[in-house]
Amino acid sequence: MRVLLHPAAKPLVFALCLLPFVWLTWGAFANTLGANPAEHLIRATGDWTLRFLCIVLAVTPLRQLAGWPALARFRRMLGLFCWFYGALHLLCYAWFDMGFEWPEIATDIAKRPFILVGFLGLVLLTLLAATSFNRAIKALGARRWQVLHRAVYAVAGLAILHFFWMRAGKNDFAEVALYAAILGVLLAWRLWRRFSPAAATRRASAPARPRARG
Repeated sequence: MRVLLHPAAKPLVFALCLLPFVWLTWGAFANTLGANPAEHLIRATGDWTLRFLCIVLAVTPLRQLAGWPALARFRRMLGLFCWFYGALHLLCYAWFDMGFEWPEIATDIAKRPFILVGFLGLVLLTLLAATSFNRAIKALGARRWQVLHRAVYAVAGLAILHFFWMRAGKNDFAEVALYAAILGVLLAWRLWRRFSPAAATRRASAPARPRARG
């Protein structure tokens, strides 16, 4: 689609990605977030982290199935917004739940499994965000960079586990099942692409890479 290559496309996508943050910030100042604004902010930022994770993982299937290669130019931005909302989620927890009491935060992370797996997911996401730039790709090398960024699949698993454990106390798993199904389909598509007979045929017909001489 030519519209994806338009110079205004990236600024427009950036503005759309920022809308949830603007809406939540406005709601906090306007006192429109319900009876418990702090809980609303913690939950909403977590929800948006999951949504952006789904969007990021959907880029490659959409690009290949719909024939929209230009979608790839938005993947880095979408990934950084996923990290942004994840960092906001942690910030809201540290501020509203724990009052920035860092020793208590460290104890709480170690004591409660659902917070621990969420924190580990954000650590991995931070590593991916920090190495998402061209300079990092050159420093690591394309192959090692690709291996590192497959950690996004671990992030997806940790995010769903975090969400599941959080909802287990209320025995409310409807949204957990929805996100798990979406991420499951996106990851299953990648496995199918990698191990299907057609993929084996493509690898067999690919020209051999020249070996480095020592």
